[in-house]
Amino acid sequence: MSLNKKSWKLLLVSLAAAVSFSMLSACSSNNSSSADVATYKGGTITEKEFDLDTRVMKFLSPQQAAYLEIDAFKESILKQEVAFEYLAGQATDEAKKEAEKETDTQIESIKSTLGDSYKSSLKEQDLSEKDLRSYMLRVLTVYQDMLLKVTDDQVKSEYETIKADFTVASLRHVLIGLTDSEGKERTDEDALKLANEVKAKLDGGADFAAIVKEYSDDTASKETGGEYKDKALSTYVEEFKNAAQTLPLNTISDPIKSSYGYHVMKVESRKETTFDTLTAEQLQSVKSSAASRSLENFLDKELDSLNIVINLPKSTTAPEATTAPEATPAASAEAPAATDAGK
Repeated sequence: MSLNKKSWKLLLVSLAAAVSFSMLSACSSNNSSSADVATYKGGTITEKEFDLDTRVMKFLSPQQAAYLEIDAFKESILKQEVAFEYLAGQATDEAKKEAEKETDTQIESIKSTLGDSYKSSLKEQDLSEKDLRSYMLRVLTVYQDMLLKVTDDQVKSEYETIKADFTVASLRHVLIGLTDSEGKERTDEDALKLANEVKAKLDGGADFAAIVKEYSDDTASKETGGEYKDKALSTYVEEFKNAAQTLPLNTISDPIKSSYGYHVMKVESRKETTFDTLTAEQLQSVKSSAASRSLENFLDKELDSLNIVINLPKSTTAPEATTAPEATPAASAEAPAATDAGK
C-alpha cells in the first residue's frame, strides 16, 4: 500500500513537533555518548540514538536544517521520538510487513529525486542508507499500524472533516507576492496596498486577464488569465482553499493573505464531491488522513501515559527560540505561488 505524499509529509511533521523539523543541535556521531536522554515505560533513548535521528531529519529536510539547532524544542521532539519507539514496538506483524515494502518505495523515491547527490547528501550528515532505512521503517511501521486500524466509521467521520479538500472548483486569482516577479522583496503593507488596488480595478469592471498580466506574481497562471480550472481544493494552501470553498460565485474577494502574499480571487464554478462518489484513490486518501489524525491524537492525549523522563544536555551554541518556526509549504502542493516552486 503506497503512502501518498500528503500523508508522508504529515507524518514527518507530526514527528517533528507538528509544525516543522525543529530539533536539537546535531553533533558528530563520534561525539555522542550512549547516556540515556529519555526513559519511558518499556524503554530508553540514548543521546547517540537521538543524534542519529537528528541527522536523518536534516537529510530528509535540508531546508529546515537551520531550525535543528534550537534548544527550545528539544524536549517536545524527544517525547515524540519516544512515542514512535513505543508505538512501533506495539505494531502488528502485518503493519511491519507493509512498512518494509513502503520503506523500499520511499527510499527509491528519495534516490530518484536526489539523483547523483543522494550518496553525497547521506555522507554530509554522516549517514548510511541503513541508518536512513532504520529511521523510515520505524516511522512507517507506526503509520501502517494506524492505517490498518482505521475503521469505516472513522473514514466517514474524517471525510466530513476534510470534505472541502474534494470540492472541485474553477477560479481565477491575482497574487501580490511578498517577493515580486523580479525577486525584490515587498513589505506586507505594500503588498496589501497593491492587492486593494487590484480589487478596486476588478470591482470597477477591469478585465481579469489584463489585471493578471499587469499585477500577478503567480508565474504558473499568469499566461492563462490567472485561471486554475477544475482543481480539487486540496491542492491549495489552507487560506486559499478556505476562501475558494466559501466565496460566493463570480464575486471578487477581498485580499486573502497566505504564506505567498495576498490573493484577489473570483470563483467561477464549484462542485462538491459526496462520500458515495469518492474514487478508490480518494477513499484511500481519506483513510490516510484518518490514520495521521489518530497519530496526532496519541501525541496530544496519550503521550503522558508513557511516564517519560527527559535528561537532555543543554547546547552551549544553539540559538534560543520562544515560538516554533513555520513549516515550509509542501513542495507537492499545487498552491498558487510567486514561482513554480510552489507547485
